Amino acid sequence: MLAQQPFATHCAGCHGGDGRGTAKGPGLAMNPRIAVQSAEQLRAYLQRGNLSAGMPSFADLSPADLQALARHLLRLNVETIVPPAPAADAARKTTWGPPQPGDWRSYNGDDSANRYSPLKQITTANVQSLKLKWVFPLQYFGLEVTPLAADGVLYVTGPNQVYALDALTGNPLWSYSRPLSPGMVGDARLGTNRGVALLEGRLFFVTDNAHLLALDRATGQLLWDSPMAPASDEKHHYGGTIVPLIVNGTVIAGVAGGDEGIRGFVAAFRPDTGALVWRHWTIPRRGEPGIETWQGKEPLYGGGSTWLTGSYDKASDTLYWATGNPWPDGDDRDRPGDNLYTNCVLALDATTGALKWHYQFTPHDVKDRDATEPNVLVDTVYQGKPSKLLLHADRNGFFYVLDRTNGKVLLAKPFLRRVDWASSIDAQGRPVVVDPRGCPSDAANWDSTAFSPLTGLYYLIALEECTGKPTGYPDQTGQRYLRALNIETGAIVWELPQPGAARAKTWTGVLATAGGLLFYGRPNGGFAAVDQRNGNTLWNFPTNVRMKASPMTFTVGGKQYVAVAAGPNILCFGL
Repeated sequence: MLAQQPFATHCAGCHGGDGRGTAKGPGLAMNPRIAVQSAEQLRAYLQRGNLSAGMPSFADLSPADLQALARHLLRLNVETIVPPAPAADAARKTTWGPPQPGDWRSYNGDDSANRYSPLKQITTANVQSLKLKWVFPLQYFGLEVTPLAADGVLYVTGPNQVYALDALTGNPLWSYSRPLSPGMVGDARLGTNRGVALLEGRLFFVTDNAHLLALDRATGQLLWDSPMAPASDEKHHYGGTIVPLIVNGTVIAGVAGGDEGIRGFVAAFRPDTGALVWRHWTIPRRGEPGIETWQGKEPLYGGGSTWLTGSYDKASDTLYWATGNPWPDGDDRDRPGDNLYTNCVLALDATTGALKWHYQFTPHDVKDRDATEPNVLVDTVYQGKPSKLLLHADRNGFFYVLDRTNGKVLLAKPFLRRVDWASSIDAQGRPVVVDPRGCPSDAANWDSTAFSPLTGLYYLIALEECTGKPTGYPDQTGQRYLRALNIETGAIVWELPQPGAARAKTWTGVLATAGGLLFYGRPNGGFAAVDQRNGNTLWNFPTNVRMKASPMTFTVGGKQYVAVAAGPNILCFGL
């Protein structure tokens, strides 16, 4: 009990009394970075502090209190963390059949990247009765995974970890893990991973160091391990956070690390061996199309990362893949020009990887305006005629509707109230730039968005904020909104201000269902459901942890469930 007193006094306010985290601070329990340290290492870290991460120094504590605090942190991670006991049927053989309507077999539920589900047992009329059915904890705070559901099994991931869970109970069936890779940078260093892909009897998973793995779906046994980057480039900070996409019997994935200097690419691999089928580079070399847009030094490691799962149109056999910022993003002295193919959506031939067309949302980016936001494919009547559309809310603050057959911009309107880096998007699809370092700061991110055929509206989480960079732009207190957009005009049909700190590092996405609901996570740790028609809140569950993942829904045993990762936990809800 004495060891708990310094923690209760100095730490519980941000990290929670049980150390599992709050909206103010990350979890300290089930934290692999803490668990591997000695009491002396933790004591020294506490005494020093980490101001850049918002953690104060505890140098004013007595040596006895520092030692007690260090021992309590270790106890949270070693003595009190008991992994869930395997279910009695954990060793049962996992069987599978053809896809079922209630499965969720890919990152976004289907290849369109539209988080809309046809399931409708849970509705606006009964969602108030939604209850927490089970919780599965992982030893990692800040999960970004979207569970994959098939044949009564949920597959979830943590840092270099994969778990198969009984979808009805959350009991573990098997697990796979490998140590974190030393020397990683960026999100890959943090252990970020968003899930697995599935093809027949195999699961596909990208590690922190950008290796593509195949696991036996029934047992979790490693079948093969294939480095995604060429051997000559493996040392150049390539990371992996992505969920692969299965297309035409190949496994397609991209890479992270664009903020550290890489040459981005999208690549397809054989599912049986991991052998490379094709690779499409996002940064051109001399003599290649696009190099004329780099008028300074040759961009050997010009960025253009590809860390968000793409979308796929089967009718045209076209992949749509987002690319990230140029590198270095804040220092553009050596890269005059538009810097293709950064900040783009690339339309690629899914069989060969050849480029069909591209559209660049932010030419010559100087403010980290990755285009790595969802590219949602929708077939609907638009401006009076049947159309094949691509919907995209970009980090630059503009909402785009593209003709996905050719990349033509049909609509480009701000979805924020303050967008002043560009005044508009002209008839040729280029931004009319006023100040390239102007507002907004972020606007949107990688979290999921959804178009609902019930309402014809597009739903997203938007951040209204402008920070004090560069000088002359006074800080604006940020506010997050859940917004519904009219895709014909770009107008905000309704919006719901979100409780909690706008900069709480909570980019959770939305899930629309045929039950008329929109599920999403709030900055204050709430998991909520609103009416798609008007944004009225119908249900809210306080997770009391920071949420960074997008929700999904599935059926098992004839009943619909909703699942989401929150902090270190997988939560499953049902009626």
